Amino acid sequence: MEQQPNSNRRNFIRNVSLGSLAALSLPNIVAAATGEKKAHAKKVTLKKDAVILFQGDSITDAGRKRDNSEANNPGALGNGYAYLAAASLLKEFPDKNLKIYNKGISGNKVYQLAERWDADCLQLKPDVLSILIGVNDFWHTLSGNYKGTVKTYRDDFTALLERTKQQLPDVQLIIGEPFAVNGVSAVNDKWFPAFDEYRVAAREIATKFEAAFIPCQAIYDKAEKSAPGSYWTGDGVHPAIAGASLMAASWMDVVKK
Repeated sequence: MEQQPNSNRRNFIRNVSLGSLAALSLPNIVAAATGEKKAHAKKVTLKKDAVILFQGDSITDAGRKRDNSEANNPGALGNGYAYLAAASLLKEFPDKNLKIYNKGISGNKVYQLAERWDADCLQLKPDVLSILIGVNDFWHTLSGNYKGTVKTYRDDFTALLERTKQQLPDVQLIIGEPFAVNGVSAVNDKWFPAFDEYRVAAREIATKFEAAFIPCQAIYDKAEKSAPGSYWTGDGVHPAIAGASLMAASWMDVVKK
């Protein structure tokens, strides 16, 4: 799941008008997707000077400038949901002096997060760590280039979070559900039901580590009731700006106000 930064930028610009139209329905879509468990949902609390780190694959990467490691830098945050969530955080909490980073890398699977975890996570000492990972752990098996299974995903993810908690015992975790929109370009019936097992694994891991959980699949499923899947994502995996807006809104929904 690799997408060139320039391509991401063009897609972002091309879809701005779509996102503007979709914004009217974002709160309702997010509320409908998360409403049944919202009262008991895990929330994260932002302290003053908190460090917030977004981690994952190209969905998080979103064309970010990897040679820029400055907190709160627009280029370093990319042009996807992490950037939009960061914009909302900085607007809503100007008194907290938040430092927000995006270290997602296109194409990554869980084991590749682990390979770069010291530099791209532990050394940053995040107070809030948001991880969206898993679609490549399945998608790359379809081409025969990766032999991992859902057990591999579960075991690797569990080991990564155990390692993280050992080094950062007080870190607050947010885990995003891997998602795929069927019938849009790269995603078809061959994905299912096998891919659904990765979604279940992510939710179970979130529960085990007492993480806030973002039900991305449910959010996209609800969104398709107001516009087709191709409106929200260009290929079934990578969000259009409307989809990125949905994800950012759902991310903000787990922040305690």
